[in-house]
Amino acid sequence: MLGDRLKKQRTLRKIRQEDVATKIGIARTTYAMYEQNKREPDNETLQKLADFFDVSVDYLLGRTDDPASINKSERPLTELENLFFYELDKLSEEDKKKALEHVRYLRYLAEKENNKD
Repeated sequence: MLGDRLKKQRTLRKIRQEDVATKIGIARTTYAMYEQNKREPDNETLQKLADFFDVSVDYLLGRTDDPASINKSERPLTELENLFFYELDKLSEEDKKKALEHVRYLRYLAEKENNKD
């Protein structure tokens, strides 16, 4: 999905892989592998790609079909939040439910600890 979206955005703008790679500071061969779905960018590079194409990370990851970048008035996700969602996207639906249960349990423990004070 990511590779298809990257290629679509690049071809819409009629630019070369080399141009994208140079602009975001990676090798052209690395970028080519992203488009071929043979390699996945790290969180920082994913954000650079979204910024370069002026689309949301969610669009690049296939979480939405709307390529519009996030509403600038909304709070952008932190690096940790982006990483969490990026990794979460790789899980099966069953594993996503398990992850949600773990997060809710961690929140419960944190609230319990905070209420001790």
